[in-house]
Amino acid sequence: MSRRNKILVPEARVGLDELKAKLSNVNKEQDAKYEIAKEQGIELTRGYNGEMKAKDAGKVGGSIGGNMVKEMVKMAKGNMK
Repeated sequence: MSRRNKILVPEARVGLDELKAKLSNVNKEQDAKYEIAKEQGIELTRGYNGEMKAKDAGKVGGSIGGNMVKEMVKMAKGNMK
């Protein structure tokens, strides 16, 4: 089964970026992945990162995505009450 990292509702991009910044404790959404990479001890530069190992890229993306899902579940549970 193939994985798709595509946002199905394009209008949700802004909200997702804001959530990512909030969970990463940064002011700009664009800085979130660099902050996470720094916390993981992974060298991530602005621009081209083609030499990065897939294992390291997975650590950065997985950390961000996992925390976002946890927060969205928590928010949904709060809305159900």
